[in-house]
Amino acid sequence: MWEFSTEPEFEAQLEWMREFVRTEVAPLEILWPHHHHKVPPAWLKKVIDPLKEQVRQRGLWACHLGPDLGGQGFGQVKLSLMNEILAPYQWGPTIFGVQGPDTGNAEVLAHYGTAEQKLRYLEPLLAGELFSAFSMTEPQGGADPTGFVCRAERDGDGWVLDGEKFFTSNSDEAAFLIVMAVTDPEAPPHARMSMFLVPRETPGIERVRRTRYFNETEDAMDHALLRYNRVRIGADGLLGEPGQGFEIAQTRLSGGRVHHAMRAVGQAQFAFDAACERVLSRHTRGRPLAAQQLVQQSITDSYAQIEQFRLFVLRTAWRIDQGRGYTHEVRRDIAVAKVLSARVAHDVLERAIHLHGALGLSNEMPFGPLWSLVPGYATWDGPTEVHLSTAARLVLRDHEPSPTEYPSIWLPPLVEAARAKHAEALAEQAAERT
Repeated sequence: MWEFSTEPEFEAQLEWMREFVRTEVAPLEILWPHHHHKVPPAWLKKVIDPLKEQVRQRGLWACHLGPDLGGQGFGQVKLSLMNEILAPYQWGPTIFGVQGPDTGNAEVLAHYGTAEQKLRYLEPLLAGELFSAFSMTEPQGGADPTGFVCRAERDGDGWVLDGEKFFTSNSDEAAFLIVMAVTDPEAPPHARMSMFLVPRETPGIERVRRTRYFNETEDAMDHALLRYNRVRIGADGLLGEPGQGFEIAQTRLSGGRVHHAMRAVGQAQFAFDAACERVLSRHTRGRPLAAQQLVQQSITDSYAQIEQFRLFVLRTAWRIDQGRGYTHEVRRDIAVAKVLSARVAHDVLERAIHLHGALGLSNEMPFGPLWSLVPGYATWDGPTEVHLSTAARLVLRDHEPSPTEYPSIWLPPLVEAARAKHAEALAEQAAERT
């Protein structure tokens, strides 16, 4: 038994969000596309702070966390429906207090942080007063953290951090970094690492180079290669327990993966709606594009992909909301959702661009930034191949091998067993024929 309906009051909230995003958030995207991840200057604060206040007054601020942490505790199903609305605009998550990478960082702080760490880092993060970064990937190791070499060694009551981290998103604007480092290289692979909270201004943090997504401008979010050169961390910088780094990372990344899937639904829907408008408006040879059979196939294929994907993401979100934690069932579906994110985003957006012709390829349409994100869905929080493998292992855990060398649905023994089970009826059937 499963269901994921929402009450009419929440649907009214979603309808308000749709209008608010169209009228208030979309203009920010046009005028300041790369300011959503930065501490705003005074002139921009005058624009966005009143918008954030409207969101707070509606009870829609930081809804990924519970009421005790400044959120609403809506759960993943409602967050999924909200993310669909926000996803087409990078400013959307910032105005609603659910921007990455800060949401994931807030979640691990909420789960593993001490009272002092929550006061220093989590509260201003939730208030939208600062930004953070997650520093995990290394130049020689990304999807396999057991290959990490960045070390943190004890030094009295504190630690000394040495090594390099690649693709540390928004490190330029971050007030603090969450850094994963090897603390016990002799321990079992998944117990070797610990997680640390490191203020960005700590001496010894060097930016080797400022990487960006391809086709991004200089003022876009950075994904830097950082070098930690004898960076000293106090005892209060340890997040969780020594050796708990892999567990903390998985807690953060599992939530992040399903949130990526939620956003992929919204971005695909945005492109699909534009495609539908286009084929109804554009004419060729005296007929609207919508009357062409191959165009109709394209529309139907996109609709089917989005709806199937949306239902799968919602069911996965519902399973998380049941309070079972990240069981193998939930992790299986998150892995599949991650794989589908890249496929659906690619297919639907490609069709939408194609149906707009040359205009769709131009900078006069908003498809370019969305298209540049498509390969990211296959890479963020682990490449597609890893999640395919993970999903397969978890799926196969629910199945058993055949007890013989033949498949369990091999027909000869089944026919024989069926004949034996209904021998009397077969005999009567044969007598009737004679």
